[in-house]
Amino acid sequence: MTMPTSFDVLADLRVAALVGANSIEDQQRVQRIAAEAAASFTTMAQVRNGVTIFGSAQAAAETRWGALAEEVAAQLAAAGFTVITGGGPGLMAAANRGARGAGAASVGLTIELPHDEPPNVHLTLRVPFHYFFLRKLALVRHSCAFVLLPGGVGTLDELFEALNLRRTNRLESFPVILVGAEYWLGLVAWLRDTAVPGGTITPEDVAGLTVTDDPLEVVARVAHCHATLCQALGIALPPSTGAQ
Repeated sequence: MTMPTSFDVLADLRVAALVGANSIEDQQRVQRIAAEAAASFTTMAQVRNGVTIFGSAQAAAETRWGALAEEVAAQLAAAGFTVITGGGPGLMAAANRGARGAGAASVGLTIELPHDEPPNVHLTLRVPFHYFFLRKLALVRHSCAFVLLPGGVGTLDELFEALNLRRTNRLESFPVILVGAEYWLGLVAWLRDTAVPGGTITPEDVAGLTVTDDPLEVVARVAHCHATLCQALGIALPPSTGAQ
């Protein structure tokens, strides 16, 4: 039986679970996944000292927090870090603009979407993805820190995945920094005052979050954790990314 295909890969898999999987289609899907993963690994092999900046693609968010995103990215770039974003509009574009304006690499890991979300024009390297989970893997794999600007469901998904990877020891010494304090403080308060007493997360999960609106504090936190990680791994630390 040939199943209808759609832009939504998960929808196709749900159909397969109901009517029975087509082994040839499954093999072809696995081949596409492997090819996309291999291509992204090869392209991203040149990226060093990456810091992923997550944030909203919406124009309203860029209007409100765009200058802050641009300054954070510019300061990270000046300190020797490579700025990585999802490559789209909004706060992602602001961050890429800040990195490129500082004369540094500006990386975008773009995703195919059913609605138009073109890559922003500030990228020095673009890596396209069809599969969301491979894109998220690349955003994590090539970063030494995560900076989260205000965002919606996608940004929240990325925040909690980062926290989960850290608490399960899949990531070591990775800072998770929330920029745009007014936006984030309510969520942090809920985690501390509701989730922790409820026994669903630990105080250490919340304590691992840094909330700030100061770009220099972002850089200092990233640089310190990067230096600690390099020291633990016995990797020589480039002078430009030394602890501030």
